[in-house]
Amino acid sequence: MVNKVLVAFVATDGLFVSMGAIMLGFSIIVQQTCFNTPTDGNEAARDLLYQKFPFTAGIVNAVFIFATFLATIPALATNNRSWLKLAMYLVVIDAVFTMAIGVDLWILTLTMKEDFHQIWLSQPAQVQGFMQTAFSCCGYFNSSSPAFITDAACPSPAAAALMRGCSAPLTSFGNTFVDNIFTAVFGMVGIDTVLLMTIACLLKDRKERERFRHIDEKTGARSTF
Repeated sequence: MVNKVLVAFVATDGLFVSMGAIMLGFSIIVQQTCFNTPTDGNEAARDLLYQKFPFTAGIVNAVFIFATFLATIPALATNNRSWLKLAMYLVVIDAVFTMAIGVDLWILTLTMKEDFHQIWLSQPAQVQGFMQTAFSCCGYFNSSSPAFITDAACPSPAAAALMRGCSAPLTSFGNTFVDNIFTAVFGMVGIDTVLLMTIACLLKDRKERERFRHIDEKTGARSTF
């Protein structure tokens, strides 16, 4: 008969290691590409936000997930509960680590307007122009603070004065973008929680099976007399 508790654990463990692979691939690929020269305003805004992400922490966390997954393999291969207990402790540590990354990203949304202002000031005129065109705005707070870049979206001071500043659309874009990322990270914490629950259930199941086995052994020993 199929052990449903064990099946649930294996399925969740596979989801757990897949989560680590996604985090590792995303962190490495984006970290290598976010400093490329942008070709439009949306790409520029996205990559400038990516540059503030804790990718190194994400890579370390992904490696820790793989190490935790390796600890679950002996737990599957044997009935030794010690490996399961070790895996449980490691999953708790990983959940806290992942939560910390999510909170770090969430904090970024609290200061999005100020952070984007500093980012804006540090960008060359071409990148500022890309963002003005993409978000239909001129300057950051307004067309004169700081001064707008003359381009198709802001061809003259008179036209620029009629346009909104880029702070509002950039802040909205940044908050929505980062919200999606940290929501996904918190979802990973949810997977950690489910894995902890399946490990706890498997520990209880194995303890019960071991107890019944001892009872059967004692019963068999008595029947020989």
